Amino acid sequence: MSEGIDYGKLMHRAMRGLIQQVLEDVQENGLPGDHHFFITFDTGHPDAELADWLADRYPEEMTVVMQHWYDGLDVGDDGFAVTLNFGDAPERLYIPYDAIKTFVDPSVEFGLRFESQDDDEDGDDDPTPPDDDGPGGEPKEEHHDAEVVSLDRFRK
Repeated sequence: MSEGIDYGKLMHRAMRGLIQQVLEDVQENGLPGDHHFFITFDTGHPDAELADWLADRYPEEMTVVMQHWYDGLDVGDDGFAVTLNFGDAPERLYIPYDAIKTFVDPSVEFGLRFESQDDDEDGDDDPTPPDDDGPGGEPKEEHHDAEVVSLDRFRK
């Protein structure tokens, strides 16, 4: 018998489902208007796939931008694959939804942030805490719930 309703886990699942729906629409119809995405993900996630040189350069997390040029967007139930250009070097990435830390569409001031989930059913044997620095070198607050990101911190 369960101890209670895990609203945090349910919210994470719903928010990742929202990302999947958005990406499925982009796969079918392209990016509408000025929409574009900044997606930060955990490069050390066991199901993430990226070139060795990118994994070496970004051993913990990286932020990718889907805007003017992307190719081969393939959205699945557990994650998505896309080819992006890294300084004239196209690379194919596979990003599991569970690896996503932030998903931001600045064109409409929309953002989601996923913080560490200590009670993940997969069990994370790595007790490494999240990075101490957030955007602009500000300390990150540690949260364990899903939350909407305030875009004010990304404005210059």
